[in-house]
Amino acid sequence: MILVTGAAGHLGNVLVRELVERGKQVRALILPGEDTQSISDLKVEILEGNILDFPSVLKAMENIEEVYHLAGLVSIAPGNEALLRKVNVEGTRNMLKAARECGVKRFVYTSSIHALARPPKGVVIDENQPFDANNPAGMYDATKAEASIEVLEAARQGLHAVIVCPTGVIGPYDFRRSELGEMMLTWMKKSTSIIVEGAFDFVDVRDVAKGHILACEKGKAGQTYILGGTHIRVRNLVEMVKQIANAYSPIIVLPTKLAHSIARVAEWFYKLTRTRPRLTRYSLETLQSNSDISIQKAQLELGYQPRHLSETIKDTIAWWKVYAKKIKSTLRA
Repeated sequence: MILVTGAAGHLGNVLVRELVERGKQVRALILPGEDTQSISDLKVEILEGNILDFPSVLKAMENIEEVYHLAGLVSIAPGNEALLRKVNVEGTRNMLKAARECGVKRFVYTSSIHALARPPKGVVIDENQPFDANNPAGMYDATKAEASIEVLEAARQGLHAVIVCPTGVIGPYDFRRSELGEMMLTWMKKSTSIIVEGAFDFVDVRDVAKGHILACEKGKAGQTYILGGTHIRVRNLVEMVKQIANAYSPIIVLPTKLAHSIARVAEWFYKLTRTRPRLTRYSLETLQSNSDISIQKAQLELGYQPRHLSETIKDTIAWWKVYAKKIKSTLRA
């Protein structure tokens, strides 16, 4: 039996789908009352619980051999620092403790490329970069790094634990309309797109799911594997989406200084209106900092091979055309 936390999320539901397709028995841990439409069509055992509640974590671990710990809190705007640390760090500690007590054979932790220290431009980002628990970019980065360090310590103490660090995840089955999913929907329209200058590495959610399974099967205990895809400039990504969606329209690139000024004001707007953040100082820093990322280690040791980004965009657009109107209720954070 396999346990997946965060199973109803974007990456979570795709991972569960992949495991079920391979004939695996899966227990999906979800929060009490959480929307499960993303996995409602799958033959899985759904268990309500909370990674912050140790007794419920122990219950979830009963008769479990492999764990994929995806559950965590993501934030690209300031605020909620205490909750971020509680969920991402303390929740992971509970998962590790329960895994050891229950004799779990394999433990895969979903960290983030943002948990690694950011070297200056010109230096390739790979697994030699340490996890930076004091990352000044934001509390999300710092808490994912701290949690990753906890996983490495658990591996040193004997747990067969492996860490994977996805880059910018994009793709179909995005039932909760992720930030990247929302942007894609905007770019698919025949209206002017206002973007910021920058670039990043984007990877298909299905490849990340397969990468998790490869890490579980072939990953070495105490090792970290970056699961990336294609490095692309934002403008080129938008143009690709518009071309495939047949939604040709003007693209306006905001000057960097203006974008930063708008981001400061926008953060207050998102907080007051309780709407999902898009343009924030954190997102700008992400797009404009070093994103030259290597996936060589995952390729050589795991056999990881991400698909071409154009295939991802094509499949994602096709999926959105079917499901976008069905999941409008998830627009707010």
